[in-house]
Amino acid sequence: MENGRKICLGAIVGVHGIKGEVKVKSFTETDRNLERYGVLEDQNGRRFEVKVSGHSKELLRVKIKGIDDRNTAEGLIGSRLYAEREVLPPLENEDEFYQADLIGLEVRQNGSAQSAGRVAGIYNFGAGEILEIKIAATGKLEMIPFNRVYVPEVNIKDGYIIVSSVSMLFDEEDGE
Repeated sequence: MENGRKICLGAIVGVHGIKGEVKVKSFTETDRNLERYGVLEDQNGRRFEVKVSGHSKELLRVKIKGIDDRNTAEGLIGSRLYAEREVLPPLENEDEFYQADLIGLEVRQNGSAQSAGRVAGIYNFGAGEILEIKIAATGKLEMIPFNRVYVPEVNIKDGYIIVSSVSMLFDEEDGE
């Protein structure tokens, strides 16, 4: 991963109250740490000073400096909040990585050194992380669970992951 790359730490998904607080889905290991990374930036280059004010169910309630009414806050829904890679804590172990490090990695089938595709995204819809893989042979996207059964090896240093999913070998028309 190149230095200077921005890492998405959260997304504004709603508003809370009439004084401009927003609800944020935090992607940090400890959700309240969102404010520890300094000024955050959205996908449009707007900069935000954030302060976590509490929780609203499973989301953070966040006050953004300069956003003082509900209507302005509603205009921020859908914004993703990014920080510079350098402000994130260093990784302690060789086998640790940030999820953003997975994007773009080569995907290899278990037992093969040939490329089967690339990691296109990582998602969590509530039941655990899911990797989205763009299959090299077809250009189609496939999603697999991101766990040791389906992804027995992640090698950030050499730029690849190993997957054990045999479904990547078949087209949907094959009925497999």
